[in-house]
Amino acid sequence: MVCDRNCGLIAGAVIGAVLAVFGGILMPVGDLLIEKTIKKEVVLEEGTIAFKNWVKTGTEVYRQIWIFDVQNPEEVAVNSSKIKVKQRGPYTYRVRYLAKEIIKQDSETHTVSFNQHKGAIFEPSLSIGTENDTFTVLNLAVAAAPHLYPSRFIQLILNAFVKSSKSSMFQKRTVKELLWGYTDPFLNAVPYPISTTVGVFFPYNNTADGVYKVFTGKDNISKVAIIDTYKGKKTFSYWPSYCDMINGTDAASFPPFIEKTRVLQFFSSDICRSMYAVFGSEINLKGIPVYRFILPSMVFASPLQNPDNHCFCTEKTISKNCTLYGVLDIGKCKGGKPVYISLPHFLHASPEIAKTIEGLNPNEEEHSTYLDVEPITGFTLRAAKRLQINMLVKPAKNIEALKNLKQNYIVPILWINETGTIGNKKAEMFRHQVTEKINLLGLVEMISLSVGVVMFITFIISYCTCRSKKVK
Repeated sequence: MVCDRNCGLIAGAVIGAVLAVFGGILMPVGDLLIEKTIKKEVVLEEGTIAFKNWVKTGTEVYRQIWIFDVQNPEEVAVNSSKIKVKQRGPYTYRVRYLAKEIIKQDSETHTVSFNQHKGAIFEPSLSIGTENDTFTVLNLAVAAAPHLYPSRFIQLILNAFVKSSKSSMFQKRTVKELLWGYTDPFLNAVPYPISTTVGVFFPYNNTADGVYKVFTGKDNISKVAIIDTYKGKKTFSYWPSYCDMINGTDAASFPPFIEKTRVLQFFSSDICRSMYAVFGSEINLKGIPVYRFILPSMVFASPLQNPDNHCFCTEKTISKNCTLYGVLDIGKCKGGKPVYISLPHFLHASPEIAKTIEGLNPNEEEHSTYLDVEPITGFTLRAAKRLQINMLVKPAKNIEALKNLKQNYIVPILWINETGTIGNKKAEMFRHQVTEKINLLGLVEMISLSVGVVMFITFIISYCTCRSKKVK
């Protein structure tokens, strides 16, 4: 009986040890299975989950726009007063709904080339008003003229057309005109063959973003979706050194198996530069654990704080010898126009930047940019890209509409929130195909390991107790 009992205890201990070992073995094997599956499905080639969603996103993306309505245009133009603004919006458009046009899939270089066509559809139900709502905004053509034509002689000629067209520093425009384009009376009066259409996003509809070539990740999963070239180039010709580098993905996805320490780089053609985001927090999005990566304030820092931004400081006087922060000059990629980008309401900007503007209320929660990325696959499941478009206006003695100004202004035109969130059906599918399988495998691993350990310890204790009684 004692022998049988000892054999039973030993057998139990052995079984427990086997289960513990099995659980220990199952963990790396399970991880390898997950890794193999993910690596297969995130590659950008026909037949994978990633490719299907990459060609045409199943997520509805909206661009919300808030316009800064100027309340005291005459007072500013005559007395160079502070500009008083009121935020109006949102006016919402559905964007990024057109599928990518695949041009070439190269199996030798493991790249795919494509065109991204643009389109915007107004969404009345998600907007505060109609596209015909009218606001007082900066006259874009008049404000840009002194920068594009610094010659005194040319400015005197242009001034004659500004006066004959009865143009001033500010103008009334509908939402549709301001965003998508209008025939400017000042430019239309110039008797030379120049473009007379002006708009913040003009041209947009029925245009393409240019040819991209990105890596498929077939040979190296760490390069999946990373941009190789844009418009046939690896860099922009606008900027020197680091500033012209086209780094990262388009932010719709990133290489898989993301660590919290990783810096996510992404490229935005709208502002002609690459940006980056750093880990902020862990959150739960519709039952899916994701990492929230945020755009740090260093992206808009002065060159003294962030040397990578030195090429975005071109106006030494305005920037106080490049010591101010919070705005970046992107005029070189906007045809020389004095266009500056910032976070909405000049969030994280030097106080001096906004000292000529009244009515701004920067708020971290409403005005910061973030990406919610599922760390195993690298898919971005929710994002909010928030940027403000501004224009520099300086006194110009030779142009009557600007001659009374006594100070420089960085005038906010509008700010955008381009946002997209994975839909409920897509989220359920993702949970079923990815999250739940990973959780189930992890649960089996832990149960096998835990039960094995407990059984082993229990039977060893029982065996030792039995042996102790036998000796007595």
